[in-house]
Amino acid sequence: MGSVKWLQILDPLRGLFERSGVDYPMMRRILEMKLLMDGRRVPTLIQKSSKTADPDNQSNQFIKSLWIYVVISVVLVPFVVMKTNYMFQMSLVFGILMFMITTSMISDFSSVMLDVRDRNILFSKPVQRRTISMAKLLHVLIYLLLLTGSLTVVPLVVGLFRHGVLFFLLFLVEVILMDFFIVVLTAVLYWLVLRFFDGEKLKDIINYVQIGLTIVMTVGYQFISRLFNFVDLKVAFRPQWWEIFIFPAWFASPFEWLLGEGKSPLIVIFSVLSVVGPLVAWWVYSLLMPSFERNLQKLASHHGRGKSGGFRLQEGLGKLFCRGKLERLFFRFSWDMMGRERDFKLKVYPQLGFSIIFPFIFMFNTLRSEGGFAAMRTGKGFLFLYFCALMIPSIIMMLKYSGNYKGAWIYQTAPLTDTAPVYKGALKAMVVRLFAPVFLLQAVIFLIIFGARIVPDLVVILLGVLLYVVVSFMALEKGLPFSQPFQGSQSGSGFVIFGLLVLLGVFAGAHFGFTFLPYGEYLYMLLLLVLNLLAWKLAFRELPAS
Repeated sequence: MGSVKWLQILDPLRGLFERSGVDYPMMRRILEMKLLMDGRRVPTLIQKSSKTADPDNQSNQFIKSLWIYVVISVVLVPFVVMKTNYMFQMSLVFGILMFMITTSMISDFSSVMLDVRDRNILFSKPVQRRTISMAKLLHVLIYLLLLTGSLTVVPLVVGLFRHGVLFFLLFLVEVILMDFFIVVLTAVLYWLVLRFFDGEKLKDIINYVQIGLTIVMTVGYQFISRLFNFVDLKVAFRPQWWEIFIFPAWFASPFEWLLGEGKSPLIVIFSVLSVVGPLVAWWVYSLLMPSFERNLQKLASHHGRGKSGGFRLQEGLGKLFCRGKLERLFFRFSWDMMGRERDFKLKVYPQLGFSIIFPFIFMFNTLRSEGGFAAMRTGKGFLFLYFCALMIPSIIMMLKYSGNYKGAWIYQTAPLTDTAPVYKGALKAMVVRLFAPVFLLQAVIFLIIFGARIVPDLVVILLGVLLYVVVSFMALEKGLPFSQPFQGSQSGSGFVIFGLLVLLGVFAGAHFGFTFLPYGEYLYMLLLLVLNLLAWKLAFRELPAS
């Protein structure tokens, strides 16, 4: 059957696990089986055409994608290299790391932490619940440490040569403690939701909590740079009591205390919290594990959704935006799947949080440079609304995945002579259900800030985003909606999505350029209208049937 030899690194901690009530041999065996199964995933519909049938080639796609995070980690190098102020530079480093790791946690690892399949196999066996919970937690931690290692390997090496061995060791320890803290914080958050809700309502609330957590983490990251004052190109940090709630400041404080010049009592307190906080959080989670597992069974309950006016709404929207019965049919099908497919929502809905807040973050960051709110209102800050479309390439890429992908046999049995209505209906459902509410909310707020003068610009932005949807669809790898398992969703498309994000900036730049021409907004509007008519007509020719 095989084994995972490197799990022997857990053996020195056996006593610690057993003192916390965990059956260590059983826990290690369960964890070993989980890791082995991760490397034996069911191949996707794309993989089924592969020439090789060697199961060893069907390796974990997450591990194969770690090199992308190594590339991203280069962003942290300038902050590690500088010797301005340890508290300043390391708060930024840990702020970025906590932001990226937490968002990955809630989007990629929630399905592991909230997995209820263990109940069907292990709960009927003489296995302690605490042992099962610890195996699940370590399963998440292993992948989280791989992710964190990829994000920090370059900064760690640079820090070793730039600041010495003590900096390297301190950085390594604080990163590990940060990972423990993130896992427990996420688990406790889910425990609170599980404690008070159940069934389908709980599954919806989890998605809303993820969006809220994404927003809180993003906005919280903005506070980090506000902790510091720049005086004569020197960074001054004056710790305040309320900064105890800014978690990245905890993990940055030991660098300032041991390597820098910060010896204030609050710096010492923050440094102690960076060690005690994760350990106490781990202890609290170990106490909550039995309750967590008991409440987790609520996710296995399925209650039928009552009929509501939602059907009439999607029926009316389908008639309004779709041409032909088949296109309207798949508009309604995709609408329902996006609202009920829990795995899809776990991966996609947190991205809505980014799209909601990014335009406002970039806009308000320009307040200082433009001389205040009054000056900003007369400027072109409304162009930041283009950032609400950041989510579109990722969501289009995710449209072909589903937890119920085995139902895709319906595509082969249905008399489909042309798959264009299938793709077109799914894309329009994505635009109307996911993008339109975000855009309308932000458009209203921008109208309040900038006034009625930007109404033509809002129309231009909407037309530009609709064209961007079609271009993204053409550039990304295609698959019939909700027809492939999520196991393949980690692979590929990274560079394509990056290129599409650059293209979004090109759209915004072109809009900015046209504003300097007489009636430039209306000229750009006419150009985009023509391009949309052509693109939506030509993009759906010769599409794959499977």
